[in-house]
Amino acid sequence: MRNISFSITTRQIRERIKFVTRREKWENLKPGTLLQACEKCMGLSRGSHVVKLAVIRVVDVRREPLRRMTDEVAYGMAEAKLEGFPSLTGLGFTLMLRQALGKKTPETVTRIQFEYVD
Repeated sequence: MRNISFSITTRQIRERIKFVTRREKWENLKPGTLLQACEKCMGLSRGSHVVKLAVIRVVDVRREPLRRMTDEVAYGMAEAKLEGFPSLTGLGFTLMLRQALGKKTPETVTRIQFEYVD
């Protein structure tokens, strides 16, 4: 089973309030795929281990412009909630994402919707 990191949204995964994630790549992911949600999967220091958070099943995968969250206000608010941030608007979420990534945020992202298996 392939690992997927949720280092920025570990709390949301643990609380089972996150149902969507946006990634720069992962465009070949298929619905039905099981993934191991982890706290951090890469760049672990010597002697560290992957901390498993949950097994998730991919429900939907699609590429879309990140700006859709700001262009369509109602969509952005609904998506921020699905991302585990019910108090943020689409603009607020995209600003938080840009700051967390610390790099140029891609214009187009892969939107992955999932459900919890365990």
